[in-house]
Amino acid sequence: MWVTFEMDDHTDMNEWVTLNVGGQKFMTSKSTLLIREPGCMLARMFASSEHSMRPGSRDQEGAILIDRSPRYFEPILNYLRTGSLIIDPGLSPEGVLEEARYFGIDSIIPKLENITKSCILPRDERPLTRRDVVDVLIGTGTSSNNRDKCELRFQGVNLEGADLSRLDLRHVNFKYANLRGANMTAANLSWSLLERADLSCSRLDGAQLLGVRMNCANLESASLKGSNFEDPAGSRANLEGVNLKGANLEGSIMAGINLRVATLKNVNMKNCDLRMSVLAGADLEHCNLSGSDLHEANLRGANLKDATLELMLTPLHMSQTV
Repeated sequence: MWVTFEMDDHTDMNEWVTLNVGGQKFMTSKSTLLIREPGCMLARMFASSEHSMRPGSRDQEGAILIDRSPRYFEPILNYLRTGSLIIDPGLSPEGVLEEARYFGIDSIIPKLENITKSCILPRDERPLTRRDVVDVLIGTGTSSNNRDKCELRFQGVNLEGADLSRLDLRHVNFKYANLRGANMTAANLSWSLLERADLSCSRLDGAQLLGVRMNCANLESASLKGSNFEDPAGSRANLEGVNLKGANLEGSIMAGINLRVATLKNVNMKNCDLRMSVLAGADLEHCNLSGSDLHEANLRGANLKDATLELMLTPLHMSQTV
């Protein structure tokens, strides 16, 4: 139930207050605490009405003492300030959810419940579906322009065979996720984290992969035809140590990509843009690079045994061992 508080003439909305939450000081204005969530505990501490509750103990400097975790309180306070739910990587959404319930920040509880559901499913449970993913995207509001401020986590979840085609999945954490056979055709995975994820036999044709991080991911037999890894702003896709054995990358834009010590055996990389790419130490045995642009590519120490290289531009740092 929403409770509306009326401020009397003595309430200075611009007045600043200091909260001591678990030993950490937070300074904020009364307007931040009163306006966005008027029925919450923090608002009631400073409301001039019959429903108000007086702040408890104070420390030696006059800050109001609140015996809660400062790490999980910070996203709550930022939400009251901006209206955006921002959870830094490495911070448990379950902890933020508990604080939201404790302080009565009802408007973000459903969003946090959706996030925690996506984080706790073990890999051996039923695979998530497209509908599950879309519900989380909508529930967290991460389809808007603030996506880059909030990393949505699907870390370690089971998305085997899921249809994620054409979805906006920018900045999503798929680390260790099971994406075997998933359909991500024309999806936007830019700046997402796919480190050590299993994407074997998946389809990423035409996908946007600007600045993606796929270190040590398994993309064996995956299809990435016509995909784009090049970010005009300069961030470089990192696929160091990735397994692309038997994959199809024909016609992909991969300028500046990091494929150091990657496994690229039997890969179709015809007509790819590989300018300034890093392929040092990569295994390119039987890789088809015909028609690809390798200008200024780094191929030092790469295994080029039986690789097809005709019509490509001569790289500046190409190893002499073929």
